[in-house]
Amino acid sequence: MSLASRPPLVPVSALTLALSLGGFACSKSATRADGDADDVYATYGVHNSSHASECANRQCEYTRGPGEPANPVYPEYWTSNWTMYRVFNNYETHLPPYDGKPPAPLVEGQDYEVSYGTTYYDSTWNGGQGAMMEHYEKRCLPIFPLPSNYTCSFISLGDTAFFVTYDSDRPEGMPPVCLFSPRNHPPRRDFVKHLPYSQGDSAQLGGRVQGYSFWVDHATGKPIQTGASPDQTQAGGILFGYAFDSTATPDRVDTAAPPYRHPQSFYFSGYPVAPANAPIVSQNYTDFAMIRPDPAKTWDQVSGLDPKTLPRCQLFDPPNTPNALLKSGKPAPTWGTIGRKR
Repeated sequence: MSLASRPPLVPVSALTLALSLGGFACSKSATRADGDADDVYATYGVHNSSHASECANRQCEYTRGPGEPANPVYPEYWTSNWTMYRVFNNYETHLPPYDGKPPAPLVEGQDYEVSYGTTYYDSTWNGGQGAMMEHYEKRCLPIFPLPSNYTCSFISLGDTAFFVTYDSDRPEGMPPVCLFSPRNHPPRRDFVKHLPYSQGDSAQLGGRVQGYSFWVDHATGKPIQTGASPDQTQAGGILFGYAFDSTATPDRVDTAAPPYRHPQSFYFSGYPVAPANAPIVSQNYTDFAMIRPDPAKTWDQVSGLDPKTLPRCQLFDPPNTPNALLKSGKPAPTWGTIGRKR
């Protein structure tokens, strides 16, 4: 997918926003007993400091042991297209990281769906607060108890994260822009320090990648396993993983920059049952490069909006959605309800 294929940016006026709220969401954030708002989500240091008490230490950081590689670091800015694999059948014994598409015997259309998107990242935005946009073309991020057959973008400016949909295929009742979270900054360049190194994930692709991942227990919010395998979906686990190339290579565009270990894939648990039906998801980068994003084609579409005037998204808790169950009879987990009693 190219920049040209992304829907054109349309300024969002207050009137347009007000007329588009429909019945989907316009409530303000509630506050939980632990002091965090309902729209501050567990990311274990990657996007915010929420749930630090569940980490192995207060900083949610992992010290690398003997024989483990030093941490890779993002470039200051970059752009990359990626291919997203939503794996819904036979995933239990075919877990990421994937070397491109999921391995045989998984079959496209029968076991997994393919879609595309682009990520834009600039850690230097606004004096170092950072900006990031993740654009999903025709298939939105399938981590919510909603159908994902629409185009969407997540835009983080500093600590504020916005969720954007487009006129071409916006779901009925969903606003053009809503407040996803008031505390969800882009990953810092050294974010991988918040994930444990997984020898198993790394070995799965013959050592060509360095894998960092863990499963967290949905009920308690505590990390319970390092590495993607074995699968913990039916036990109520949620996977978060990232892989980098093991070998530093020159940048595809800025060939004068020092070689670095390029990101290979981001793999994680989606909403595991209908309607999203995404137990395992992997976004595999296809042309990662040090290209500084153009604000006019990315985050300018929300940079003038006041977060205090926006509706709360309610993507994790859409109105009138029944509580789905896993095969085990347990409630289906979401990233929005980790460690929270429901």
